[in-house]
Amino acid sequence: MKRFLVAATLSLALAACAAGPRGPRFGKIEPVANPSAVIAAELAFARLAQDKGQWAAFRATAAEGAEMFVPQRVKAADWLKGRAEPAVAVKWQPHAVWSSCDGSFAVTRGGWASPNASGTFATIWQRQKNGDLKWIADMSLTSDGASAAPEMIAARVAECKVRPPAPPALVVTDTDWQTGTSRDGTLHWGTGVTSLGGRTIKVSLWNGTTFEPVLDQTVPATGAAR
Repeated sequence: MKRFLVAATLSLALAACAAGPRGPRFGKIEPVANPSAVIAAELAFARLAQDKGQWAAFRATAAEGAEMFVPQRVKAADWLKGRAEPAVAVKWQPHAVWSSCDGSFAVTRGGWASPNASGTFATIWQRQKNGDLKWIADMSLTSDGASAAPEMIAARVAECKVRPPAPPALVVTDTDWQTGTSRDGTLHWGTGVTSLGGRTIKVSLWNGTTFEPVLDQTVPATGAAR
């Protein structure tokens, strides 16, 4: 897959979140968004897959209780245990990142490619008490060709000046629907899988007035996955 420089994007992302603490302190970590760190974590995750193996990389970067969709929802630790590495590791890169105001959670979207297929994905990242970023959910969104890589990775941070109300209920019927919210309530998401393996992910970001949908995609039950 195409590789590109991210320095300009990282500078913009840092500028977007330089206004100081936004919420309750998380251990000793300042509650400030840092989308550049999320981008770096996703890129390091992808590099590790090439250097150490695809499933080794997933194991090394998963948060406690992390979930994968293969296509059914599974606990990553159980599904990855003892799993043999593919002959060629999938390659991927982030195209966009959305972060809560306090930086406790973020979502990346990007493109992936394997020898026989390509598509897009979404990963939900959680900042740990020591400041490290680990993924808590990983889902392939399409398998009909990866979207073109942008010149710069898009980064958005939730509005920090106006506290959000409780996020709206996100419900997708006929799925094992589960939702999550960042510690400060500015990033909200839901994931669900049908009995046949169709997958849905919805992500909303607080913009100061309302929760703005930034990712809303349903994946058919068929198709390859990264």
